[in-house]
Amino acid sequence: MSRAGKYPVKLSDGVVASVAEGKLVVKGPKGELTVPLSTKNAHLVNIKVEDGHVSVEPKDAEDKDSRAMWGTMTRNIKNAVEGVTKGFSKAMYMKGVGYKASVSGKKFTLVVGFSHDVVMEIPDGLTVTMGETPTEFTISGNDKCAVGLFADKIHKIRKMDPYKAKGIFYKGEKIRRKEGKKK
Repeated sequence: MSRAGKYPVKLSDGVVASVAEGKLVVKGPKGELTVPLSTKNAHLVNIKVEDGHVSVEPKDAEDKDSRAMWGTMTRNIKNAVEGVTKGFSKAMYMKGVGYKASVSGKKFTLVVGFSHDVVMEIPDGLTVTMGETPTEFTISGNDKCAVGLFADKIHKIRKMDPYKAKGIFYKGEKIRRKEGKKK
């Protein structure tokens, strides 16, 4: 049995959810998000919106895939409700000589030791805010998946060097240093 799926998702004040055309639409103060219900395995669960709660139930409690989607869909709906009320953010920083970042309009530019600057388009619905120094920035938005994917894309541009501990990092990420050659 799914521990995540057992409990209905409570809709906060100002949040409205409705099921229509194979998707769940969640509207709140920070925008609108849709949770698709017509994906490969999403048809294995029933979704009901009632009395300020969204409940998910498996169509067949004995089917392994149905039970797996029960918890997954509940968590997706919970993330959508949290996204339209509070939003999500990832704080990141860079370490290295000459490393810096800048934002101009919908362009995010990174200078990370390549012969050229890395210019990235900021996806719709996301914002990049610079921190106190040009090496700190925060990615924020209401879609948890989009925030995580964009942060991961930036993180992979310059992975951490375990010998010099330079690269692009998440705030709070553990850095495991390696010892260099011994003479």
